[in-house]
Parts: sequence; structure tokens; C-alpha cells
Amino acid sequence: MLANLPVQNGQLGPALAARYWDEGFLFPIEVLTPAEAAAFRAELERIERDWLDADLPLPLNTYKRVNAHVVMPMAARLATHPTVLDAVEGILGPDILVYSAEFFIKEPRTDQIVTMHQDLTYWGLGATDGLVTAWIALSPSTPASGCMNFARGSHKNAILAHDDTFDANNLLSRGQEVRADVAAKERVAIEIHPGQMSLHHGLTIHGSGPNTSDDRRIALVVRYCRPDVAQEVGDTDYALPARGADTLGNFIHVPVPTGNFSRDALALYEDIRQAQAKVMMRGTASGGAGNIYGKAS
Repeated sequence: MLANLPVQNGQLGPALAARYWDEGFLFPIEVLTPAEAAAFRAELERIERDWLDADLPLPLNTYKRVNAHVVMPMAARLATHPTVLDAVEGILGPDILVYSAEFFIKEPRTDQIVTMHQDLTYWGLGATDGLVTAWIALSPSTPASGCMNFARGSHKNAILAHDDTFDANNLLSRGQEVRADVAAKERVAIEIHPGQMSLHHGLTIHGSGPNTSDDRRIALVVRYCRPDVAQEVGDTDYALPARGADTLGNFIHVPVPTGNFSRDALALYEDIRQAQAKVMMRGTASGGAGNIYGKAS
């Protein structure tokens, strides 16, 4: 297990920020105590138990896997946790928006994978440096449990061509896989443990293998962006203000939900889902239907 990176007063500092910009990722960063991470996991699993059979418009897994921060207060609370934002500020600066937040869960002894891909491929935001993905572990993420593998320095490429497989075992919406060979020696296993976080650039090539362990692999994955990032394909886009100011108006602001799956939050969620699906699924036969980020946990 790697030691936590030496952040100072919650800040990354110039040396660690420089490492991020050179390699395209940074880990492990301690943002929660193990007890705090365990409490967030317990809260999530209570929601899973309490709402699994509720009469929601969409399956519970969809709400966990697509924009959970819109309908689940605990997702918004973790995405805007001060220690998380302190680290993100070292990459993006003082003005931060939450573009999306989603729970990535691999159940124990399952063969679901994430093929090697770049996050920014289908989002309509261009090849921007103004977006960073935070991967916050609520359970151990190890090679055995299917942790991510990053291709060091791959963020220095443009958006590369991807092939859509729509593989049932792939957690990505289109089963997308980058059309490039990533040698084993170029891959770095991102092992992190409850309360630790990794950060990666939106162009960093990454993927993950199956969970062969006896525990769930649980993480909240949050995409943060600067206010100057803008949707280039769709008509509208949405983000939750997290820190600083947004005076540019590139995003419709999303409020922090006041309760789990409230009527107003569900209505807003559907508006966001439809707008983003038109961008995410453009060029496919469905043209925007279905779960835009993944098929299941």
C-alpha cells in the first residue's frame, strides 16, 4: 500500500500539481479518515436497502450511476467535501463546479470491466484541461478488486478514436475502447483504500479489470470543471457550484438536493439526463436513449 502523498494543509502544492500535469494522474491523496469513509459507505448501503424496491421512475442503479449528486444529498455532500475540494483546487484553481458524480460499484466475484478509454471522448466538452476526475474510495480498490490502471502521460494526446463494443460486461455506456495499444509496462495500477482519492485528467487513458475479491469495490467518481469549460455539442448543460464563483453562465446551476429522490430533484434529474444523453449517445442507433454512463453497478 502506497503512503499518502504529502499534501500541506490540504493543498497539493506546486510539486504535486506539476506531477499531475506531467503524468496525467495523482494518487493516493487522503481526503477522509477511514471512519468517515466507512460512514459514507454505510449511508450509501442504507439508501440501497431503503430505496431498492421504491417506486422510482428509473431503476435505483441508474440514479447511483448517473448524476447521483442531483438526487442523493450524501453524494453531493461527499462531492463538495472541503478536503476533496482543497485537493481539486490545486489542479483547477479556486472556482470549481461539479459536472457529474456517480457511484462506481463492482460487486464481489464479478467479471465486469471498464475498457481502456478517455473520459472526455463523448461529453461534448472538447479536449479541455479544465476538467479533472476524482475517484474517492469507500472500499479497497486493489488489483484484486479491479482498481483502475492509468497510462502514464497519455493525457498529452488529443481525443483519440474509440470503438463502441456495447459489451454487456462493460460498465461504460457504449462499451467504448480507445483505438490504441497500451502496453502493460505503460499501465500504472491505482491502488487506493477507504478515504483515499486519486485524480486524473480527462484525456488520461484508463480502464479496470474484474473484481475477484470478496468485497464490493465502491467509489464515488466526481468530475470537476472550471466555469470556463463549455458544452460544444449540446444545447444546454448542467453543473453544481462547489467553490468560488461562476459568472460565465456556461452551465445551468444545479442545487444541492434537500432529500433523497425528492419530486423536484427527480424532475431536474430527468431534464439533465435527456440533455446529456443526446450528447453522450450521438452517432449510435439509440440516439440518446438509456443509461448514459453505464448499465449497472
